Amino acid sequence: MAKSKVRKKAVYTPPQKSKAPEVSPRWLAPTMVVLWLIGLAWIAVYYISAATGVDIPLMTGLKSWNLLIGFVAIILGVGLSTKWR
Repeated sequence: MAKSKVRKKAVYTPPQKSKAPEVSPRWLAPTMVVLWLIGLAWIAVYYISAATGVDIPLMTGLKSWNLLIGFVAIILGVGLSTKWR
């Protein structure tokens, strides 16, 4: 009966050191927070003005589109937060 050949193990090579961690641009965090606050404030002002009957020229004409504007600003802030390191 034939003998099976012994497998040779590869020489151990340690994993390569990873490169330096990436740093976010300085403008990223403030822009992200400002977009969240603008979106939240836009929606709050829309609801408060609609409840009290105050006419804000830009917001009154947009009606329910104000919600979309506020949520888009918030979503853009969340999108930027995924780039934060």
